[in-house]
This record gives sequence, structure tokens and C-alpha cells, in this order.
Amino acid sequence: MKEKLYRAAIELTNNKQTSLLLKWIMTRKLSKRCIPAYRKFYNIETHDVQDPMTSYATLQQFFTRTLKKDARTVDVSPTTVASPVDATIASFGDILDDTTFLVKGKKYKLTDLLGKRAIAEKYRNGQYIVFYLSPANYHRIHSPLNGHVLRQYVLGNRSYPVNDFGLTYGEKPLSHNYRLVTGLDTACGHVAVIKVGAMFVNSIKLTNVTTDWQKGEEVGYFEFGSTVIMLFEPSRTQFLNNVQKNAVIRVGEAFADML
Repeated sequence: MKEKLYRAAIELTNNKQTSLLLKWIMTRKLSKRCIPAYRKFYNIETHDVQDPMTSYATLQQFFTRTLKKDARTVDVSPTTVASPVDATIASFGDILDDTTFLVKGKKYKLTDLLGKRAIAEKYRNGQYIVFYLSPANYHRIHSPLNGHVLRQYVLGNRSYPVNDFGLTYGEKPLSHNYRLVTGLDTACGHVAVIKVGAMFVNSIKLTNVTTDWQKGEEVGYFEFGSTVIMLFEPSRTQFLNNVQKNAVIRVGEAFADML
């Protein structure tokens, strides 16, 4: 019953009009007054923020803030995979033989997530990891390794929340939300980096529109939040000891070895 009520409430409010309204509010100059309260509510540290707090004209600008160049240390080893975001590790593990994986007790199909059976088959018996970005996090996305962009495409339109409550009661938000899929050819084989939109506003912006990604460089950002999923082919990676459920990880921190 709780799950049905939750979905019904989201469906009533999650539409184009409410999305545009939320975006309008967040981008108004008046929203600048909300920045101190937002920062305090989420206990956001700003010592590593590049620009002075007075420079943000809107709440949305603060949400997409950039950091000082030395704020994050990128693991430069050519045999490791680095975190693309500041986040909490929501889930990780093996992709099953029927190309599914589990998050919060829900079974996700790679064909739903990626939209194409042929692409999904590449990750059969591989591994996955889900990075959740809270409203407090730095929301810029960085390349986890060196790679050549094979494909980049958008799926979905509306979005359920991807927080703990949303993953538990939502209608499989990871594979149904608006998402931007990037397929990379790397020294680690084929790697999928899937940026998943959050509730109401589905804005994911690319800052690198070339066909090559360099480890640690910024490649895009979430205008209003969300989640990054990474998929690996079988027998190509081994997660490190820091990969634990609900563990906090930062941009550039190694989380897997290439095999």
C-alpha cells in the first residue's frame, strides 16, 4: 500500500509543468537568498569551492558549483578506475547471467537501462556500481578513466526520486528515469557510464562534447542532481576494499583495479 501511494503522489506532481516551475524558481535571482539556508541545512563545506559565496547569482548556480583545482586528487594509475563523482555508493556487485542486477531488492534489466539488447549483452556476467549524489554533493561529473566515446544517447523522460526512499518504493527509477548513456572503449574494455536524472528536472549537461575522455577531467554536470551507474564487461575489473555499501567516495578516488 505504501508503495502504491508513493507512486501515485509522484505521478500527480512529476510532469512538465512542475519541472519547469522548479527550474524557474531555482534560476531566479531571488533564489540567491536561499543559498545560506540550503548550505546550512545540508551542512555543505565550502572551503574547496572555487568561487566566493557572494558570486552565485542563483541557487542553481551554487548547486552546480565548481571546485578549486587541487580540491580533488585523481588516482593517475593507468590500471585503476576512479570515481566520476562525489557520492555515496548505493549498490554494487555482479551482473547476472540474464543481464540483471539488484538494487534495494528490485531487479533491473540491462535492456531497460541501456535500451538496446546488443549493448546489454556486452555486460552479461560483468559488474555494476551505483553512485548516489545527495543535494549536498558536488554535482560535476568527471571521467573515470581514459576512453574513446563510442556512443552517447538519451533515454526516458520523466523521473522518480533516486534517494533511498525512491529506490525502495519507486517504479525502478534507475532504468526508467531520464538518463544519458555514454559508451566508452577503454583499456578496461567496454565501459558504460550512465547519468540518471532526478525527480522533476532532467537536466544533464555535457562539458566535453569530443569523442575522447581523459581520466579525471570534467565531462558534464547535473543541474539538479542524481545518480551515476557504471557497467563493466566480465573479468575486466576487481573492486577495491573501499567499495562498501553506503561508503562515501570522492571524485578521482580509485575504486577498482583493471584485470
